[in-house]
Formats: sequence, C-alpha cells, structure tokens
Amino acid sequence: MTPAPDPRTLLRLLTLLRPYRGRLALAALTLLLASGSVLMLGQGLRLVIDQGFMASDAASLNRVLTLLLAVVTVLAAASALRYYLVTWIGERLAADLRRQVFDHLLTLEPGFFESAERGDHGAGEITSRLTADTSVLQSLFGSSVSMALRNAVMLVGAVVLMLITQPWLSALALLGIPATLLPILWFGRRVRRLSRSSQDRVAELGRYAGEALGGIRTLQAFNHQDVDRHAYAQRVEDAFDTALVRTRQRAWLTAIAMLAVFAAVGIMLWQGGQAVLAGTLSPGELSAFVFYAVLAAGAVATLAEVAGDVQRAAGAAERLLELLDTQPTIHSPTAPTPLPDPLRGDIDLHGVSFCYPGRNIPALDNVTLNIAAGERVALVGPSGAGKSTLLAMLLRFHDPDNGYLTLDGIDLARLDLQALRSQLGLVSQEPVLFSGSVADNLRYGQANASYAALREAARDANALAFIEALPQGFDTPLGPGGVQLSGGQRQRLAIARALLKNPRVLLLDEATSALDAESERLVQQALDALMVGRTSLVIAHRLATVVSADRLLVMNDGRLLAAGRHHELLASSPLYRQLAELQFGQSTPGMDQPASAERRR
Repeated sequence: MTPAPDPRTLLRLLTLLRPYRGRLALAALTLLLASGSVLMLGQGLRLVIDQGFMASDAASLNRVLTLLLAVVTVLAAASALRYYLVTWIGERLAADLRRQVFDHLLTLEPGFFESAERGDHGAGEITSRLTADTSVLQSLFGSSVSMALRNAVMLVGAVVLMLITQPWLSALALLGIPATLLPILWFGRRVRRLSRSSQDRVAELGRYAGEALGGIRTLQAFNHQDVDRHAYAQRVEDAFDTALVRTRQRAWLTAIAMLAVFAAVGIMLWQGGQAVLAGTLSPGELSAFVFYAVLAAGAVATLAEVAGDVQRAAGAAERLLELLDTQPTIHSPTAPTPLPDPLRGDIDLHGVSFCYPGRNIPALDNVTLNIAAGERVALVGPSGAGKSTLLAMLLRFHDPDNGYLTLDGIDLARLDLQALRSQLGLVSQEPVLFSGSVADNLRYGQANASYAALREAARDANALAFIEALPQGFDTPLGPGGVQLSGGQRQRLAIARALLKNPRVLLLDEATSALDAESERLVQQALDALMVGRTSLVIAHRLATVVSADRLLVMNDGRLLAAGRHHELLASSPLYRQLAELQFGQSTPGMDQPASAERRR
C-alpha cells in the first residue's frame, strides 16, 4: 500500500515564499482587517437591535448604520486586496516551483527517464507533475491557506466574543467543535491515503494519451484506435473511481462536521430564546451571539474542507519534491580538468562494460579501443550490438559499470560535462526537432549564429533548397517535433545543426539513413569534407557509406569482434563477410569504394 502523504511535506515549500515576505506580511494584515471587520459586524447588529429597533431611537440607529457602512467598506477593500495578494502568491509559488523542477530535470541523465525500473518517470507522467500537481499547490497556497487562516482568526474571535456575550450559551455551541474534530481525524486519514492514488492515476492518463498521440501515425496505420479508446477509457474510469471515493470521503467529512456544529447551534438558539423570554438576555445580545455562533460553525466547516485540500496538496508536494530530491548520477566534478587547447580528439576505451538497468545482457562487454585523433572510424554490426551505446558513453549519457573512457588521455569523468559535450557533434538515427522555427532548431548548434552561418550550414547539409521553399524560410515554425517535414528533411536539419556546432569529434548514428539516393550522395560529400581532420565515429547499417573509412569496427552483443579496413575484414571476420554478402551479393572481395558499392546494390 502506498504510504499516506505527510502534510508536513508542505512546510518545505515555504522556502519558496521567502523572497515575497513583504507581500505575505501585507496579505496577513489585510486578512486580519477583513476578519476583524466581520467580527465587528456582530457588535453592530447588537447595537442596531438594542439601541435602534428596541429603543425606537432613530438617531442611534442612523449612527450605528453609518458605522456599519464604514466597517463594510473596510471589509470590502481588505477582502479585495487580500484576494489579489494571496492569488498572486499562489500563482508565483506555482511558477517558481515549475521552473525549479524543470531546471532540475534538465540536470538528470537520460537514464533517469529511460530506465525500465523507473516506469513512473516517463515524460508524460513528469509533465503531469509539472502541470496538474503544481496547480493543486497553487490552489492550496493561493486560496485554501488564506481561507483557513481567515476562518481560524474568525473562529478564535467569534469564540472569544461568544464567551464575553454569554458564557453559559457558549458552552453549548462549543460542544460542536470537539464533535467535529473526530470525523476530521477519521475521514482525514482516508482522504490522505486516496489523494496520491488519485493523482497517480491522473498522471497515468497523461502518460498514455501522450504516448498514443505521439505515435498517432503508427496507431492509425495499424487501425489500433478501438483498442486505444478502450484502454484510455478504462484508465479514465479508474481515475474517476478513485477520485469519486476520495470525494465521497471529503463529502462525508464536510457533512458530518457541519451537522455536528449546527446541531449545537440549534440547541443554543433554543436555550437563548428561553433566556430572552425570561428577560435575562437582550434580543440584540442573542442576535450577536447567533451571528458569532454561525461564524464559528462556518469556520469549522471550512477548516474541515481545507483539511482535505491539505491532504491532496501534500500528495502533490511529495511527487514534486521526489523529483527535486533526485540527484543526478552523472555530473561534472567539483574541480574539473580543463580540456587541452587545441583539442586533438584522441579517444580511448579501457575495458568498458555497461548494462542498462533492468537488463541482464550487457550493452558493452569489456571493450578496449583506441581511436586516433582525426581518424574516421565506422561501427558496423547487427542491431543491438552496442554501437549507439558506445556513442552515448562518449557523451556521458551513461557512465560505464567497469572501465573508463578518455578524451586526449583525460578520463571523461574528470571533465566538465558542458565542456565535453561542446566538443562532440551528434546526429542521431532518429533526429529530434523542437517546437519553434527552423532557425531556432539550427541554433541549438550555435546559439548566436547569424543567418549567413545558418545558410552556409544548411547548404552544406543539402537543406537550403527546401528551407527557402518554406513559407517563411528560416523563420517558418516547424510545430512539435518538426511534424510538418519529411523524415529526410528532418535528418538534413539535424546534420546542419551539427555542422553549425563545428565540433572536434563527430558522432554520426545512421546520419544519412532517411535520405533518398541523391540527397544521400550530396550530404555524404558534405560529411566527408566535414570529417577531414576531425575524429569521427560513424554508425551505418549500409556498408556502402562507410567502406572507405580509415577503420571499421565490427561489434556484436556488446563486444568488439574485429577491426580493420573493408578488404581486411572480408578475409578475417565471418560476421562482417556475412553482412557484406547480404548487402552487396556474393562478389564482395574487390569492392572498396562507396560508388562501386552503390552500383552493386
């Protein structure tokens, strides 16, 4: 069973309010003014009845009504200012918390989001925490807390004035308060247990919907709509059922609390009426007493309702603070070793082994390798051989379980992450583009790049023609993920982005896989020119694009099986020979140029 959220968790969020102490103080002052004004209305009501109506004194009645008008004016102004201030504080808290959590998430390694053991940390679920959970906290701090404080002040004030007005009647009314605390404690525990469960189910809704809509093409291509409709509907009903149980408990909590208090008020009215008839209590005093008793009853009922909001917000706070408390396992050292200037680009792997969390088969198994500065190396092998993992290790998306990697003889773990990654240019097998314009996406490679630099990089990647054909050229919005572009166009933008970065080490993971034959030829020419003098690691399933590399590394099951030139591997590596025969046919021994490879295909 999921442990119940602890409301004390919310106290950690108070540190976010420290910069706004002035507004908090002003909000507290307006809250006291508004609460005090409400309490003064009870005394005004007593005077209106006793000195106005009962005494038939028009002058006294006018004075009291004028005083009441002044009190109401203060109440209205204080209430409006209090509402503005507490709403501003709630919105500011939510904004700061969203920004703080998002900033922290950007420091976590990709493995945090990808690990099979952390299925609750998917992008959709985390997005729910950033939106829905922060909205719950905004509602608490921007409304519920203010209501609770205001009603707490009025409860104390009303009880004091009730005791002053008629002590023995107060005892009857106050019997309802302890009677209310019992259901609050009983049902509050149940609401607390259900709060986090409800929020988790809502997060699962967001995760499932995001996954389905993100893969809408595949979903529709396989006519999977009915299955997904049913699966999503089931999750909606599960979330609804959980929320309904929580809401039912809160409803019982509120109803029983109100019933207990107003039952006490009813008894008090009966006794008070008897006192008025006996002449021991004036009608004005009884009216004021009833007014304060109703205030106290309403305050207790509101506090009971807010107690449920606190439990729900505690669950949301725990989910957000869980993210904030997660420390990155991959980070820069406190005293990083500076990279040499100029950087040569010499790469070494020393007995590197790595296994993804939740898997038993290693992705890399005791790999030892040297890649000389300026060398162009191709990684070949079947899917799952560990090629992409090796590139991820160079970027320090993961750290090895055993062994270490070096760049120019410096252990990657001793380098500043930003300094390391600034020297690495990555073009992924599945290029990732972001919402924004073409220029925005290209400037990931160089934040302050001029349009002239953008044009040059786009031209070298054979992307300039289709960019200029877009409605607004480089300023054309691409939409989420660049959905308006073809796969080949997205790939060429990713290549242009890497070209703009001008890195010392190139990491190309199937960089030309989505291009047609003519575009592949032109982009390959640009890449060939770019790789001159740079250390390059190229992953390619199509051997024709890499047979002219300085060296080919044959990998399988996370192990490095063979290394050499194309013609050497044909003679020495059975796996490479098999791959070559599958792609080029049986007459492979004499092929050593990409162009001839294309003809053979």
